[in-house]
Amino acid sequence: MPLSSVPSAVPSWKPRAETEKGPAEPEPMTGGTLAAAGFTDCGRCRSNNEDCFRVEPALGLLVIADGMGGHAGGEVAARMAVGTVAECVRHPNGRLPDSDRVWPFGFDDTLSVTGNRLRTAFQAAHLRLLEASLLDSDLAGMGTTLVAALAVDGRLTVAWAGDSRLYVVDSRGLRQVTADDSWIAARLRDDPDADRERLLQHPLRNALTNVVGTTSRTNVHVVEVALTPGMTVVLTTDGVHGSLQERHIAHLVSGRPLPADAAADLVAAAIGAGSSDNCTAIVARWSLGEPA
Repeated sequence: MPLSSVPSAVPSWKPRAETEKGPAEPEPMTGGTLAAAGFTDCGRCRSNNEDCFRVEPALGLLVIADGMGGHAGGEVAARMAVGTVAECVRHPNGRLPDSDRVWPFGFDDTLSVTGNRLRTAFQAAHLRLLEASLLDSDLAGMGTTLVAALAVDGRLTVAWAGDSRLYVVDSRGLRQVTADDSWIAARLRDDPDADRERLLQHPLRNALTNVVGTTSRTNVHVVEVALTPGMTVVLTTDGVHGSLQERHIAHLVSGRPLPADAAADLVAAAIGAGSSDNCTAIVARWSLGEPA
């Protein structure tokens, strides 16, 4: 996926407004148990897999990435970014694994502490990718999309860069929490009435406006969502959501009680629908009570 220089402005995500007859907003959770699993496949048209994911229920952490770059750069970028986020989350107070410095990239007062932890992790991943690409010419220009979700005290903090996605599914249905950092998404935000079919024929249709790595700066978007009993969280790379409509994603996820089965079904459905990319999905569910 090429990176475009078109700027991207992403508004803060807010739950969709409901009508008086619509479903009531679920009550937030104050505790609970996370069950999560992921599945990845290189797909029908690729010999290598530049996607990567990590599921760590003990940390309440979900991470997914879709790498890009010549030679082995995409695989390395995705793996390095996912690993860096997991390392950083394990270290409290914004410290990096190899440093005693607190909040090395500053503290954003508009974000929670958890939001700053993810922001720090993304900036650390960005720096590591840039350093690695300078040291190895085979990795020059490598980058990756990145989405991470961290559950703490009844809230899900979500950070992202790129066009990999996070959805939530609850009693109100499925909705996308992240906003794509892509040329098409930027055009549609600027002009909601633009002809999407024409945009899909544009030479820049696959261009990304923001990723981790590749350029000197990354823009880390952060939002928070209240966790509710029975809520399902779905993370996908564009090999999956680029081939499946949202109603199909919601149907597949709702029809499988086990996250591992739901994630595998999403990937299989995307490949069956003709996806030409690597396909990866994570499905996570929160419930009250202790693990079975």
